[in-house]
Amino acid sequence: MGILEAVDLAKRFGDVQAVDGISLTVGTGEIAGLLGPNGAGKSTTLHMLLGLVTPDSGTVRMFGLDLARHRTEVLSRVNFSASYLGLPGVLHVREVLDAFARLYGLRRPRRRVAEIVDLLDLGALARRKVIELSSGQHTRVQLAKALLNEPRLLILDEPTAALDPDAGDRIRGLLVRVARETGTALLITSHNMREVERMCDRIHFVSAGRIVARGSAAELASDFGVDDLEEVFLKVAREGTVPA
Repeated sequence: MGILEAVDLAKRFGDVQAVDGISLTVGTGEIAGLLGPNGAGKSTTLHMLLGLVTPDSGTVRMFGLDLARHRTEVLSRVNFSASYLGLPGVLHVREVLDAFARLYGLRRPRRRVAEIVDLLDLGALARRKVIELSSGQHTRVQLAKALLNEPRLLILDEPTAALDPDAGDRIRGLLVRVARETGTALLITSHNMREVERMCDRIHFVSAGRIVARGSAAELASDFGVDDLEEVFLKVAREGTVPA
């Protein structure tokens, strides 16, 4: 059974058809990529999957339940991370994590926060205010927040944005380990094609609100007759069509 099943999602904003019939699934322990140029419809798709935007048509099911009818139950098992999201700047990192742990209704919030601080090596930052963090440190705290409730579906928008190569490699390794060891499904957007090649089992390419190609990195490169995923991305961005 797919942890996430989206069927024929569509969304229009005025005269703009942002998403035009997108369908995708993500299974247990699978890491899937949702790629495409800016304005392709990725963010709107993510917002529909997170229940932030209501589709004009189509359905979203998670864990076998319809998102529209079981919103609270479904979203309690989901989380989201993006480096551009804000956190309360005047709070210390541990205070932010404590607050979210309680908002998520965790049974032992302090214990879980301690586990996450250790997992993401945030001990040196725990007593620093969020406003004092670098962009890379902020990204790590966002990810820590997203892992607090041990989500069964984790949606990540540019998960290693602003991280240096060492920190990025550590985070990629952690996310792969979470997926493989716990069965958590991951859906990732990224403009880092090397990252996607290393992490993703299956990749969905979006252009003009539609999925125009999907498969593993190797399958997509073969289908497009190119050497790597970056060249696939360039072809999709410039041509927007499936290879003949």
